[in-house]
Amino acid sequence: MDRLTAAKVFVEIADRGSMIAAADALDMSRAMVTRYLAEMEQWCAVRLLHRTTRRISLTAAGELTLNRCREMLAMAEEMAAVGQGDPSAPHGLLRLASSHFLAQTALARAVATYLQQYPNVSVDLQVDNRAVNLVEQRIDLAIRITNELDPGLIARRLGDCDSVIVAAPGYLERAGTPQTPDDLARHNCLTYSYFGKSFWRFGDAQVAVGGNLSSNESMALLSAAVEGTGITMQPSFAAAPFIQGGKLTQLLPNFTPQQLGIYGVYSSREHMPPALRAMLDHLLDWFATDPEWRVAGIPLIEK
Repeated sequence: MDRLTAAKVFVEIADRGSMIAAADALDMSRAMVTRYLAEMEQWCAVRLLHRTTRRISLTAAGELTLNRCREMLAMAEEMAAVGQGDPSAPHGLLRLASSHFLAQTALARAVATYLQQYPNVSVDLQVDNRAVNLVEQRIDLAIRITNELDPGLIARRLGDCDSVIVAAPGYLERAGTPQTPDDLARHNCLTYSYFGKSFWRFGDAQVAVGGNLSSNESMALLSAAVEGTGITMQPSFAAAPFIQGGKLTQLLPNFTPQQLGIYGVYSSREHMPPALRAMLDHLLDWFATDPEWRVAGIPLIEK
């Protein structure tokens, strides 16, 4: 059997902690995954995994073999790039992670322009609202919108995300229009589970908010606001089309909601692949210059 494929299968099992998950990720039958694992153990002449009915864990020899397999697969990728020209040029597979909201509204377009510029790179975009474990899920770059990064993470600020307070005209007819941030306490505020669930910040001040709907998906809150459910804080690039179309009204134009940073998070500064370095540079430029992003990201009402 192909030992390079066997190494790839072993790495996938170790990263995902399951032979079934590895089979799904590799689009391979479980029987074939088992055969490749047996090939690896025969090649190394040692048991690589402890297997029980509930979990899989690496033996001491498995830990050592896993590192060697990663090195071997990285070298194989570099060898494949030799025939494609300059080996220092971006190439190979780049695994990205992003929230659903950012992927749908912006990142998909940014990745498309990157791939046009670097045709020897392939991108696997993993979309999940939860913060991923970069090492365990083998993610090269996670794009996050936040002001609360873990200090242990390596991150590069790629841009800014302005926010806007919005509600549907129908809701405002029923409940009235808030004139100051403190008025939000008397309104039904739709909140994001991972940020600003109980407080919204305006400059140095924060106000308590609450309502009958919270969600870990910003798009759900935006849709609910369009239907007249309540008031929500949204990235201005996402709310802009609905404001311009009259489905939402921007509120509190004289008060600036907290701005968030857009960060590229990665696991190591050492031996950074050319594809990853190029992606970071590309996203930094894209968030600064993309016409749709820049138009959508500016305040929609003159203050």
